[in-house]
Amino acid sequence: MKPTYHVLLYYCYSPIPDVDAFKEAHHLFCLDHNLLGRIIIAPEGLNGTVSGTIENCQAYMDYVRSLAGFEKTDFKIDEASEHAFQKLNVRIKQEIVHSDLLHIKPYERTGTHLEPAEFKQMIQNDPDVVILDVRSNYEHAVGKFKNAVTFDMENFRDLPDHINEIAHLKDKKILTYCTGGIKCEKASAFLLEQGFENVYQLHGGIIKYGIEAKGEDFEGKCYVFDNRIAINVNEVNPTVISKCFICTEPSDRMVNCANPECNNHVPICENCGWEMDGACSDECKTHPRKREYNGTGYYPKNLNGYDPRIGYFSHKGKAADGCSPTQASVE
Repeated sequence: MKPTYHVLLYYCYSPIPDVDAFKEAHHLFCLDHNLLGRIIIAPEGLNGTVSGTIENCQAYMDYVRSLAGFEKTDFKIDEASEHAFQKLNVRIKQEIVHSDLLHIKPYERTGTHLEPAEFKQMIQNDPDVVILDVRSNYEHAVGKFKNAVTFDMENFRDLPDHINEIAHLKDKKILTYCTGGIKCEKASAFLLEQGFENVYQLHGGIIKYGIEAKGEDFEGKCYVFDNRIAINVNEVNPTVISKCFICTEPSDRMVNCANPECNNHVPICENCGWEMDGACSDECKTHPRKREYNGTGYYPKNLNGYDPRIGYFSHKGKAADGCSPTQASVE
């Protein structure tokens, strides 16, 4: 069956003088075109992921690119058979991806952008490169580039606390990547500020790499922030790297613990999902507030306000970083 919907993932760092007016116009356009998803507007730019019919998504892309400063916004487009979101949310925030690095202005200075083909060539042929994943731990746990350096951080704003872990690599070429590119803009600019000299970033992130380079050497699945949770990007040499939280067998089936007070977001295989009734531990299985498990592990209307399909919160109920179809964050 031919797809009739698109899911768009995008961001653009460009100053917005009047965020209130920008939000109002943006919101009305999305309502008029039946677009659903999450959009973040900040003084530093725009970040979002929306779904809609192919025609309405095209109209939206044309609209965004008609705005001053957003003419070159890069949209990652994925196909779908229906809306990937339940509703529309357009919000104003201090940053388009939460980093607490308000002084960093990616539209002024950032790492060298590498297109997927250039990134692929460099990671396969240059022994002097360091591949750096700047996503959260629950994201890279289910998928990452082969030999990538990762940080055990629950939120992107924790990045400054982990930079010392790679301080000894300042003379190396640092290739940063994330889901759609937005975190790399801030991360690469921050690395340059911290004295790293040869800093690069994967333009368009894992999503674009999957489309243009067929995801070669990306191990596992790419975590996304809509009702798909994790998607395949590697068409060349795919693997499963994550393990079931219960039985440790290979599994990339991401679910939320049925206990809303835990809400642990981990891989749990289908068999263990049923055996544990959607819980991640015996304690959670017997918890008085445990939600009814229906085989998916997604709870769009639970008591603690988390909606995995919309992504307002991610790991253990903590706020998600940024926007994605692939980025609860909107990445």
